[in-house]
Amino acid sequence: MSEREHEAREGGAETVQMTARVHGRVQGVGFRWFARRVGRDLGLAGRATNQADGTVEVVAEGRRDACERLVDALRGSGTPGQVDRVTVDWSDPIGLRGFIVD
Repeated sequence: MSEREHEAREGGAETVQMTARVHGRVQGVGFRWFARRVGRDLGLAGRATNQADGTVEVVAEGRRDACERLVDALRGSGTPGQVDRVTVDWSDPIGLRGFIVD
């Protein structure tokens, strides 16, 4: 890894994919649109999707620090509905574009 790549990773500039599963009363309350707005405001690409088990899955790609801020927002007190728990997985980005609500 070059010195420049190392500095980018240390500064939160590493590009990642974050997948969050949000548990609680999060369907039918505007949660996906909230996630989209915050994600777009942070310069992220991704999607927010209702799942059959009542959760919302949020997938976002971009700078690691921006993805971490999105996770903080998903766990925060200002979300629509009621969030009980958020689980997060990290992976390599696949080149998502835009931020859609499914």
